[in-house]
Amino acid sequence: MKLILTQEVTGLGTPGDVVEVKDGYGRNYLVPRGLATAWTRGGEKQVSSIRKARVSREIETLEEAQRIRQSLESKPVRLEVRAGTSGRLFGAITPSDVASAIASAGGQQVDRRKVELTQPIKTLGEYVAHVRLHPEVQAKVALKVVAAS
Repeated sequence: MKLILTQEVTGLGTPGDVVEVKDGYGRNYLVPRGLATAWTRGGEKQVSSIRKARVSREIETLEEAQRIRQSLESKPVRLEVRAGTSGRLFGAITPSDVASAIASAGGQQVDRRKVELTQPIKTLGEYVAHVRLHPEVQAKVALKVVAAS
């Protein structure tokens, strides 16, 4: 099945890429979640508009991405959340929460779709999140999840 990706899918491609996937993966996972649309001959115009939007959002140079990576990795990001007495969170930390915490901590504005959590965060503690800044640059951000006072 030939599809046009509308969002980045780890291990598959970036927005605007035309990919060939198995029918079940495309029909049951990618299309219903809005990660891809069916490829058609008229879809080439859609591909070019998706690529233009992606270029405007991306970090332009490798040097700039490395500079941002150094600033992100230099200090841990503190997230204050509601938690029970046993240290369990009411809900979970999402990539959107991490992106907003990075911005509020004085860091670079990061797109929530570029943040990957290595594991679900449902308890207090220290974790690591990966932020894809450039195809060749990935930052490891230290997260410190603490109870809100």
